[in-house]
Amino acid sequence: DDELQTDGNQSGRFRNGELGLAPTNEEVIRIIAAQLAEIGDQLDREIQGRVVNDLVQHFLNENLSIEEITLHMSRVVRELTQAIPSDMEQERAMLVLAMLLTKKIVNTVPSLLYRVFNTTVNYMNQQLHNYVVEMVSAVKQ
Repeated sequence: DDELQTDGNQSGRFRNGELGLAPTNEEVIRIIAAQLAEIGDQLDREIQGRVVNDLVQHFLNENLSIEEITLHMSRVVRELTQAIPSDMEQERAMLVLAMLLTKKIVNTVPSLLYRVFNTTVNYMNQQLHNYVVEMVSAVKQ
């Protein structure tokens, strides 16, 4: 309840008890989330506080549009990706870094949840949509 869940735990159910996803899709998502959480734990040490604080300042600046913030987030993710070992898929690293940055920003300034979440989803849809679709398809097989 106090922080954004990025560890693969099932924290979101509808209040009436119905699941939002079919059981087979839920298991696929749980597997992918567990893999991404493990990578995120490894990358967490790479992200310095100044990077998070810089992103927080961009999110707090109400004069910046979602598009401008998304572009800035994209630049930050690309820069951080360069420091990651080359044996990891670049798209996977970008996906994990985007989610990890989102968690760190929201844990720093919880009131930014809505704006940060929307920006992260926008970034992932623009930059990583095909990768996520391929990843889900690969796990289903």
